[in-house]
Amino acid sequence: MRILIAPNAFKGTLTAAAAGAAAARGVRRAFPGAAVEVLPVADGGDGLLGALRPALGGKIMRSRVEGPLGEKVTARWLLAGSTAVLEMAEASGLWRLGGAKLRPLDASTRGVGQLIAAALSKGAREIIVGLGGSASNDGGAGCAQAFGFDLLDSKGRPIAKGARGLASLAKIEKGGRLLFSQKKSSLSPLFKVIGLADVRNPLCGRLGSARVFGPQKGAGPLEVAFMEKALLNYARVVKDNFNLNISSLRGGAAAGGLGAGLAAFFGAELENGAAFVLERTCFEKKLASADLLITGEGCFDSQTFYGKAPGAAIAAAARLGKPAIVVCGASLFKTPGELKRRGVLGVIEAGKDPSPGAAIEAAVAGELPGLLSRKNRV
Repeated sequence: MRILIAPNAFKGTLTAAAAGAAAARGVRRAFPGAAVEVLPVADGGDGLLGALRPALGGKIMRSRVEGPLGEKVTARWLLAGSTAVLEMAEASGLWRLGGAKLRPLDASTRGVGQLIAAALSKGAREIIVGLGGSASNDGGAGCAQAFGFDLLDSKGRPIAKGARGLASLAKIEKGGRLLFSQKKSSLSPLFKVIGLADVRNPLCGRLGSARVFGPQKGAGPLEVAFMEKALLNYARVVKDNFNLNISSLRGGAAAGGLGAGLAAFFGAELENGAAFVLERTCFEKKLASADLLITGEGCFDSQTFYGKAPGAAIAAAARLGKPAIVVCGASLFKTPGELKRRGVLGVIEAGKDPSPGAAIEAAVAGELPGLLSRKNRV
């Protein structure tokens, strides 16, 4: 029996690699003769560096940059030849605030721009940015400011950091720090930026960054309304300056609108993060030679199938006719019919445990044989 274990990170609990290792131990306890391969996956959020490093190689770098509220933090990133992989949350993530009071109007992506500059200074010319887990909702304005763009109010003064400053934005001056060639009225970067998103939402509107994701970052109703107006103003000024409509850009809402900002200021391509990672790690080739897929994440629910890596892995298993089992902390799917409709053979819940790795190992060892025996699929 050949089993491919491809989990996402169990957010706030285990990295994808640690979850995969725990599941592998459980498989080997249940089936000592099984051939097991662990392939961590990601969708642009937590775990992107760990998922891409085995495929790309390279070295983990560390840079001192600004955190979401201006504090100095050390952010990790991957340099592999001329390719750099950044997780925006390393610089501007919600986790950086710890137990501090959330300040959704003031949090900035300035540190992300500093990471891009650091990667370019080390010779990178392809910049892959994971868009997930942000504390900010500034549309990527801070990222642009850190890279040398001047975002000014009607009196020519720099706007405030965060979404708060976007309400007074009136003009953008093209002061890119380096590696831009001036062509007509636009900027042409001499490097490539790819933004990896796990959402399809546009920057503005009913499904936009402020209304859907603002509350997750601590924004109340009045702050959400302010953010929406500020982002609409931001999109208008970007349209006036760059002739680019970012308000309805698919995936533009990712990471508090950083997706839209990367497209506006760096000409970034916004891609489905899960599909990108699975392609770069040769996931389908590995799955084709396996008898069973085990994937998973902390909470298995309907959102899993909207841009998340485990959902993409399950869809690939269905295309290849491979059974898929999900290991998770908790599942919101409670009936076999719900699972079958989504191409899932069964679910193994590890629950909340002080030792999550041990809990996953024990749950897999205890429940996997019954699932396979009952279905007679492998």
